[in-house]
Amino acid sequence: MNSLVSRVTPICTFQPFSWGGLLISAAQANPYTQASLQPVTKRAGQHEPIKVIELPLPPVTLNETEGGCTRQVNPHGTGCIGANSSNLLSGNFLPDGDHVTASLVFTGAPASPDPRSNYTGLNLIIVRTNGTLFPNGDAWKCITCGVPTDQQYGLTSSMDYQYPQAFADGTRVLAGSYIIDCGTAQLTSPECSPDKVHIYPLRWNTSPTGSGAGGSIRELRKHPDDIHLTFNAISYSGSTVSQNAYFARLQFNPAPKNGTPLTPRYDLVNVTGLYSPESASMFSFNGDNMTINDQAITVGEVRGLNGLGDEIQYLGFPAESCNIDIFNISLKSGKVARMTYGPEYVDPFDISPDGKWAVIMDTTTTNRMMFLSGMRGGSTSHRFAPHRCYIIHPEQWWAMFFVPWIYDREVQYVNSDRSYEGQQINSGGDGSPGSVNDPFWNGGADPRWSPDGTKIAYFQLLTTAPDCGGSNPLPCPVSTVSGGRTARLMLATLTSRKPLKRARVQSASDIVPWGDPYVPGSMAPAAFRLPYGNFSLAGKVSGHADVAFIANGAGTALETVDVTYHNYSDNGENFIKGSEKVTALYPNATLIHVDWVSNLSSTGISKSTKVTSPGGFQFEIDIENNKFYAKGTLTTTVNGVIYQQPCNGC
Repeated sequence: MNSLVSRVTPICTFQPFSWGGLLISAAQANPYTQASLQPVTKRAGQHEPIKVIELPLPPVTLNETEGGCTRQVNPHGTGCIGANSSNLLSGNFLPDGDHVTASLVFTGAPASPDPRSNYTGLNLIIVRTNGTLFPNGDAWKCITCGVPTDQQYGLTSSMDYQYPQAFADGTRVLAGSYIIDCGTAQLTSPECSPDKVHIYPLRWNTSPTGSGAGGSIRELRKHPDDIHLTFNAISYSGSTVSQNAYFARLQFNPAPKNGTPLTPRYDLVNVTGLYSPESASMFSFNGDNMTINDQAITVGEVRGLNGLGDEIQYLGFPAESCNIDIFNISLKSGKVARMTYGPEYVDPFDISPDGKWAVIMDTTTTNRMMFLSGMRGGSTSHRFAPHRCYIIHPEQWWAMFFVPWIYDREVQYVNSDRSYEGQQINSGGDGSPGSVNDPFWNGGADPRWSPDGTKIAYFQLLTTAPDCGGSNPLPCPVSTVSGGRTARLMLATLTSRKPLKRARVQSASDIVPWGDPYVPGSMAPAAFRLPYGNFSLAGKVSGHADVAFIANGAGTALETVDVTYHNYSDNGENFIKGSEKVTALYPNATLIHVDWVSNLSSTGISKSTKVTSPGGFQFEIDIENNKFYAKGTLTTTVNGVIYQQPCNGC
């Protein structure tokens, strides 16, 4: 893949890989504020009361073999989960606001014909949030347990029910690349029994003839009109990994004649690529001078839509050094805006139904990424940096160090208060083992708002081996949850808020004016290729940066970016001097080796340095296991506070 301009985006899903943010620096018109290890609220007097509780889940069986889920463990005979094998993923609220969707794996069921045998494997459940119980005495109900085989279409051994999202009709859920449908019965009602449920696959046709299984899709997010959705598609070609984002209409096909599976299914039709081959590139060159267009459309990984359905949120080229932020783009106009501004890593998020608030998962309280992103200000030239020169962020698969936050979007947009970081949702605990802010419990994707905007559901995972213990210097915590469970479902209630009136969501158009209509069988447009050579980037306020783009030995791909800053400033508040050089090598499609030499200093509203040890900083990360191994050091100091890289394997 040539340069960062390819449409591979930062990906952070709870799968065994995670790619981090591009290597960039950007001057911001906001004062740098040190991320604190304590709960942070940036607007005095604006701390609102939030009550956080844990929601009930099926009981844990210590014996996960057949029959291990006994009546002694679950007297109701409604299934058990393993302490470490539940694979819990929470979803959104049902339209009544009193139930949350979730997917998990049941284990230890007895053999058929015992009716308890239905409670096995991957399933979709709904969980009550108001403290009441279903008629059988459980606080949860399994929707897919016991669905007749001939009503489960297109299921595969590798299927998942990621990001379960209930439709507004209360009868259907989008889970992974399937729609789980209870016909005319509400999912919450006794009438929604296994014999009423059908599980339909989704299919994206990528063949000119309509044949085959269609394209692989991931990270699906439903539009609030219940008619459209967004998705991403990854492709591999040799040592190149690329990803594109799409917008499509859902169309039920009860009797397909082409493609597989030839069963009732939902087809994705009128598909539009969320890229714009005709629009201006982010990077422009005129002789030896270069400029950057921050309104360029560079959707990398689409992550969802806002509550009103008129904006798409996505991860793309970060606007600051080694920082991952959320951006949004208008479905109609293509206008781009940055949503988050903190120096740490943000990924999972959701927008409130009225579009005014966001809930995010962020690493602010851990300072995990500050050795990379703590120095603010400087040229955006490192958007180019080494190829996927997103620095692979040193996070662990099930230890992402995410903490839930809410923030007022109006404060950031209208007031331009970019020092505002919002409020940590779970700061009310005492930090003890099992408390709501126990630091060993890491937030997962996605947090979700209730339809009335007064509650937020999210799930957490406890750090477990091999991400702690053994050769890893991080200690493994002991779960205090019943049965030693290492996953939990949480509910935050914003107790002072009045319920929102539900707004009618307009059906979106199939046409995205700035997008590129997808033609089955066509290839996504090739990534913009940077010219090799030496260029100058002028600061918007003062100074300039000398930027060198250096090809590999074969001259086939960008390998090195070398930048020297000369009192560079885009805002008159941060002034950068010094140099940074980064080289990226790709031994195979998933392994990335980076050589980094940095000697930067910043003055202005903060005094910062970013320096590597003698001999530089070298590290490798394989995106399939996301482990971080480094030689040498990269250290960032901000106003006397020192931020260093994590230990190897941590």
